[in-house]
Amino acid sequence: MILSPSFLSCDFKNLKEEIISVKKARWLHFDVMDGLFVTNTTYNHEMVKTIKAFSEQFFDVHLMIETPEKYYNDYIEAGADLITFHYEAVQDIFGLIKNIKDKNVLVGISIKPDTDVRVLDKYLPDLDLILIMSVEPGKGGQKFIPESIDKIKYLAEKRRIFNYKYLIEVDGGINLETAKTVKDAGCDVIVVGSFIFNQENRNDLIGELENV
Repeated sequence: MILSPSFLSCDFKNLKEEIISVKKARWLHFDVMDGLFVTNTTYNHEMVKTIKAFSEQFFDVHLMIETPEKYYNDYIEAGADLITFHYEAVQDIFGLIKNIKDKNVLVGISIKPDTDVRVLDKYLPDLDLILIMSVEPGKGGQKFIPESIDKIKYLAEKRRIFNYKYLIEVDGGINLETAKTVKDAGCDVIVVGSFIFNQENRNDLIGELENV
């Protein structure tokens, strides 16, 4: 699997060193929260620009914000390779998918744990990634919601039947045990935060997670 470390729980006073400590991971996950769509607030596109100066990783930007159609281009200009927005936050989903793709950037949709995965059916042919939230979005360190497995299996089966090209990403409560569970269900990308940044030997752990 692809591992996309989320650095929310890192030491922001030593940001460059913290990001370099997970450089073995091919992707880097940005959790953007506005205090409206979710209760917490994190950072904006300036963080993407800052890290772009010293990281060559694939920038996986997850917009947990209201009206992402107003702000997505700021993140693209800052260096995002993939923009994922929330189904629950957008009215014209097809329009936003097209606008992001027109910028030659990959596009993903995320859904909250209580959202039925079948609402995404008509968008699946146009997506590069679907992000399943296996915890309530907005804060780190939560426990994995087991019902997320059924959503992963559903999307994997849809992809198999219709030969869709999207990746399936899972975010929330990922450790060595749950990583194996989601991989077996059909997951391609795992977002891992505190489980990595609470460890000292991070590159060894990255290798373990990628190859569970």
